[in-house]
Amino acid sequence: MNLFSLLDVSASALKAERERAEVVASNLANAETTRTPAGGPYRRKEVVFGAAPVRDGDFARTLGGLRDVPVEGVRIERVITDPAPPVRRYDPSHPDADGQGYVAYPDINPIEEMVDLMGAARAYQLNVSAVQATKQMILQSLNILTS
Repeated sequence: MNLFSLLDVSASALKAERERAEVVASNLANAETTRTPAGGPYRRKEVVFGAAPVRDGDFARTLGGLRDVPVEGVRIERVITDPAPPVRRYDPSHPDADGQGYVAYPDINPIEEMVDLMGAARAYQLNVSAVQATKQMILQSLNILTS
């Protein structure tokens, strides 16, 4: 593994965490959505991460980065719909109420979503720190070579 591969790993994690935050934000925005184009209430979405091989770019190969350790980044494998049934609330005045006066709402817990969003934000920050540390190591390597 070389230093430029580290940048690729962190970049893949930054992209995946950004997409995770977007899915969580969508869940929070639709916490009260009772009607979707597909019919019924909004269904909570979850992100499933998977490993993704990282290839050395031409620049990294030029600098002679021999790989002795397989390097894997992260990617979004898929976004799944939560199978939990909708939450039924009694509100006979709501336009989407059934014959008994109940409305189907998404099964979204705002506290759980905020914790997930904070986790995504924290993971994003940690990967930014990894990029900064890698950048410092590359600059120090260049300084050593030019000395």
